[in-house]
Amino acid sequence: MNLRGFRACSLVAVFSLLLVSQSVLAETNIKVGLLKFGTVNWELKSMIANGFDKDNGISAEIVPYASGDATKIALQGGEVDVIVSDWLWVSRQRASGQDLTFVPYSSAVGAIMVPGDSEAKTLGDVKGMKIGVAGGPLDKNWLLLQGMAKQDFNFDLASENEVVFGAPPLLAEKTREGELDAMLNFWHFCARLEAVGFKRLVSGLDAAAALGASGPVSAIGYVFSESWARKNPGAAEGFVKASRATKELLNSSDDEWNRLASDGAIKDKPDALAVLRDRFREGIPNRPIAEEVDDASKVYSLLAELGGKKLVGTATEMVEGTYWNNIPE
Repeated sequence: MNLRGFRACSLVAVFSLLLVSQSVLAETNIKVGLLKFGTVNWELKSMIANGFDKDNGISAEIVPYASGDATKIALQGGEVDVIVSDWLWVSRQRASGQDLTFVPYSSAVGAIMVPGDSEAKTLGDVKGMKIGVAGGPLDKNWLLLQGMAKQDFNFDLASENEVVFGAPPLLAEKTREGELDAMLNFWHFCARLEAVGFKRLVSGLDAAAALGASGPVSAIGYVFSESWARKNPGAAEGFVKASRATKELLNSSDDEWNRLASDGAIKDKPDALAVLRDRFREGIPNRPIAEEVDDASKVYSLLAELGGKKLVGTATEMVEGTYWNNIPE
């Protein structure tokens, strides 16, 4: 090879290295704080395994925590960039001066579950039953169901039933064993009961619709600070797009669900896996964001009335900017 040819090859090699370096530098690492065994791990693990994060100029990193409160502290302390929470908490934080904002993740919510042979057909039929409730007395679904019970069936769900509050796994087990007549739990515990013959009586979405919502409102979403998004606009938008691409795959591919199960991300048996998959798909947001924001505002006002200051603080209306203003179309 002559000198001219050597120089040409060298220039090509250097140029290629520069392109690779620029590509690597363009990827922004995003730390996502999640419950160690939470269902959102399924989406993030699918995102990373299929390279949807890289396709959108980011590198997603799962940072596991033992509780939801721990993820919130981590976000507020700058240990992670993104967590998953609900818009109610985001609005309350904004009311206190923080700049957190929300992007819808899922409208999958809990439901009142009863045994398959139960004669109960409506919420009114659970009057007088022993009901297990996960999430505590200020759980959003519990409050909305109380509002529906008063409006549609003229009874007080909280005072006219024996209510047992407890941890979700414990309540699910007590329901399986017949110690409870009915149970309100998080969506994935309900799906697992559904897989063994229990039936869904009424959900939090049903209650919200009965009280005036025109469509499903996301129960949880990705939460981050607006200041972080302003500093990293491409990364914030890229993360949202990567999430959407992952949901498209999870919505269309049973093979991807089977892969998550075989890799150990989901440890449920095939019957439960099928119900979890279908319920997850039902919860994928697909409404125009303006419509969802409008309904979330309605539901917020209902919850402010039902839960009072203990739930929403001093803000009786959802604070402007609770939903991120720059959610890509």
